[in-house]
Order: sequence, then C-alpha cells, then structure tokens
Amino acid sequence: MQASDPTFPLFPIFAFLAFVLSVVPLSWHLQAWNSGTCAFMIWVGAFCLVEFINSLIWADNAINSVPVWCDISSQIIAGAGVGIPASVLCISRRLYRIISTQTVSITRDDKRRAIYEDLAIAFGLPVLVLILHIIVQPHRFDIFEEYGCSPATYNTLPSYFLFYMWPILIGLVSFVFSSLTLRSFYLRRIQFNQILSSNRAINPSRYLRLMLLALIDIMCTIPLGIYIIYIDLKGIPLAPWISWDDTHFDFGRVVLVPAVIWRSNPVDNAAIQINRWLPIICAFVFFMIFGFAEEAMKNYRRAFWIKKREREG
Repeated sequence: MQASDPTFPLFPIFAFLAFVLSVVPLSWHLQAWNSGTCAFMIWVGAFCLVEFINSLIWADNAINSVPVWCDISSQIIAGAGVGIPASVLCISRRLYRIISTQTVSITRDDKRRAIYEDLAIAFGLPVLVLILHIIVQPHRFDIFEEYGCSPATYNTLPSYFLFYMWPILIGLVSFVFSSLTLRSFYLRRIQFNQILSSNRAINPSRYLRLMLLALIDIMCTIPLGIYIIYIDLKGIPLAPWISWDDTHFDFGRVVLVPAVIWRSNPVDNAAIQINRWLPIICAFVFFMIFGFAEEAMKNYRRAFWIKKREREG
C-alpha cells in the first residue's frame, strides 16, 4: 500500500494513541459516578477509533469497499460532533450543582437522577440530532481519500438549524453554567473544601481539573462551530430547500473524493484537517489534565502490581 499522504502512518498512530488515552481512565471514572466525564471519553474514544480504522482503509484510495462500515462510522462522526460538547455540558452542570448546593449530603437517588439526566443530554441529544440530520442528508455518505467516510449534509438553510447549530448552542449553554460556576466558586471559595467534603466522588483537585477541561472545551467549541459554518458557506453556495424528494433524490449514491481534489481546495482541506485532528487533540488534552493526577497514578500502580502478580503466579 502506497499512501498518498507522505506523513503516513503518522496520523493513524496518533489516532490509535488518542483512542487508548481516552479509554484507559474509563473504569475508575465509572466507579466514581462521573457520567459526564465518562460520556466525554466514550465519544472522543469512539471518534478516534473510527478515524484510526478509516485512515488505514482509505490511506491510498477513495473506493466504497466497506459500505456498511461507512454507514456506521459516518453516524458516529456526526453524533460525536454533538456528543462531545454535550458531555462537556454535563460536566459544567455538575460542577455548578456541586459548588452551588445547599444540601449537606447527596443521596444515592440524587446521584442516580443526575446520571439519567447526563445520559439524556450526552447520548439522547446526539441521537435526536442524527434523526434531524436525515432531513438534510442528500445521499448515503462521502468518502475522502486519506480521511475515509464522512456524513453528507446538504448545504441549505435548514441544515444550519437542524444540524450545524447544535455544537454552538450547547457550547453557549455550557458557557453560562461555567460562568455561574466561576462566580459561585469566587463567592464561596472559603467554603470550597467543606462543600466538596459532602461529595465522595469528587475532591478539590478533580473538581478544578474538570473545570479546566470544561473551560478549554468551551473556548474551542464555540469558535470552531462558527468557523465550520463559515467554511461551509464559503466553500459551497447555499442551495434553496425545495422538497424532501429533491433533497433525497438518488439517496443511495456515494460521493468519492480523491486526496488530490480535496487537498487542492483550501476550504475543503481546512475542514477535513480540523475534523480529523480535533478529537485527537481532545484526547491528548484530557490525558494531560487527568492522566498525571494522583488518583491516576494510584490506578497505574495498582494495575502494574496486578499484572506483576499474575506473571509471578
């Protein structure tokens, strides 16, 4: 296989590393009932795994060789575009509730209710957006050489309200929660440790790291969402919405784009490069914030000793 990208296999290596870094801490975050954080890891990990597989299959071609996989992976990509900011919204909501709570203790029912709410936001909302996306999906999917499968979206006005607006809207809501959290944190900073003592699942260090993750993601989500809309408007003329039948005419077709075509177009090149590297950056940022924390080191040491005992046994 002679890949068209001279840096190959750099991208699949980074994509696989990002997948591993996303899922390694998942088990102990599940044990701590951190549903928003777990949802973030699942979405980022799934996105990175899809990109790893796609970058190998389509490293040197734009052939529709595995259509069923493309059906699945293109939906994961579209869902992750909403699921990642939705997961950050769950984190922002949780941080605000913790810092603004007046309750002495949190019951098991409260935790269960919070998890159900997080699941509805982090997974229910992306499913809703995927259903809405069908309205403005003109054909089955696209395949870009080097990148792989990608969801197809008709560049018409309803697309911006049904699909493109969601990351920006969710980012704005997260921004409101984060602003309220910072305000409450400033007002109650003296009581900070006392407030967190009533919540066994989170300590001051983890709280501040979650706040940092949420703030970084919000600062990226809103500008990038606006930039992607700008790219779409600049790259392809806005088409009028005529009817369902017109939009979905010959729906089963697949658009195949060689690398020489999309790389020669600055707008397409920017859109694809942003989309392919963003989840990898998210994974590495997450690991930088949480991967070297004291609790993470304890889990690494525990896993090391378990493996060592298994070998000795």
